[in-house]
Amino acid sequence: MGKSYNQYCPVAHALDVIGERWSLLIVRELIEHEQLRYSDLHCRLAGCGTNILADRLKNLERHGVVQRRSLPPPAASTVYELTAYGQELRQVLHVLAHWGARSLGPPGPDEDLESGWLAGALRMAFPVHATDACIEFRVDDEVAAFVDGESREGPAESPDTVIVCDRAGFFHLVVDRGREGVTVRGDEGALERLLDALPRVEREALASPRS
Repeated sequence: MGKSYNQYCPVAHALDVIGERWSLLIVRELIEHEQLRYSDLHCRLAGCGTNILADRLKNLERHGVVQRRSLPPPAASTVYELTAYGQELRQVLHVLAHWGARSLGPPGPDEDLESGWLAGALRMAFPVHATDACIEFRVDDEVAAFVDGESREGPAESPDTVIVCDRAGFFHLVVDRGREGVTVRGDEGALERLLDALPRVEREALASPRS
């Protein structure tokens, strides 16, 4: 366990729980994938040593953020998942992701994005049940959709709206509502209502992207 701030302050206490390096990224992975084995987490968090990962998981378990679950046969393995308390961090990461994206800038063509990234990006970008409409996103070679209020990988069966763009267009759509290079098919109102669930950011308040 890392050093405590030893302050009676909810912000300091929150940082005691999730402020150490890799802790929030563990939470991010469990939000995106719901349940992961230790080996899956280690594989997905490149650069995080096994001793550090074990320590962070132990601390998150100690504070009731993460729990272990034994899956029945044929899987018969132990997975990590967020508790109900840990799930509340989804809104925290939603706001933090938008704040960070403003200075991160859009991904370049050479950025290595793993297969299936789009469904996780939608889950992180939008709050839970942000829309009741069925909205499909086609971003380069990735396809994901909102179905019954949840982000799912792959195409939707009968989408109300289909959004087609590249990764830079997707970035600007969800960060500053930019529509350049974005094609909308079907109910444009459904997209507008979805975007209304995003944090409002004035264009002059956008930070300069990374160099």
